[in-house]
Amino acid sequence: MSAIEKLPNVTFKTRVHDESVLGPNPYRWEDKCTDDLFAGKRVVVFSLPGAFTPTCSSNHLPRYEALFEEFKAQGVDSIICVSVNDAFVMFQWGKQIGNENVALLPDGNGEFTRKMGMLVDKSNVGFGMRSWRYSMLVNDRKIEKMFVEPDFADNCPTDPFEVSDADTMLAYIKGTYAPGVSDPSKAFKG
Repeated sequence: MSAIEKLPNVTFKTRVHDESVLGPNPYRWEDKCTDDLFAGKRVVVFSLPGAFTPTCSSNHLPRYEALFEEFKAQGVDSIICVSVNDAFVMFQWGKQIGNENVALLPDGNGEFTRKMGMLVDKSNVGFGMRSWRYSMLVNDRKIEKMFVEPDFADNCPTDPFEVSDADTMLAYIKGTYAPGVSDPSKAFKG
């Protein structure tokens, strides 16, 4: 499991809209490095096993999207969803779900996930190497807080989704997070 304090240097292979590109697919490749995305910014990152998968599509991404303005009001510059999928898959997934505010960051080769110590083998469900589910608050590339789902292991027979959710992260940022409470939105200090 990850014990790093600062995000690793990685180059992400992304696709960006560009009207100068002719044809029905007006996108071009653009490399984005860790500094481009995180230097001088307060960013919430959450990572999940895969686009189009049930929990990721029904709850994980949609809830971060739904709470986007609340995160912004708490001083978060951006929310980034990382998955070991390619840029084309991430784009289509976001389009299908109706994602508008959360940046979908493809980690196609799993380099960022591996360097974070979060790459796991999910061959037991036919996924190959994927990310373990987690979330983190990052300030200028430094990890302030990380929520890692329990039972971290290769070929884990379950897909825990208990602490990397949007409500837990928002409660942490607001200072109302209480570990061990099943519904963080109801866990207030004082």
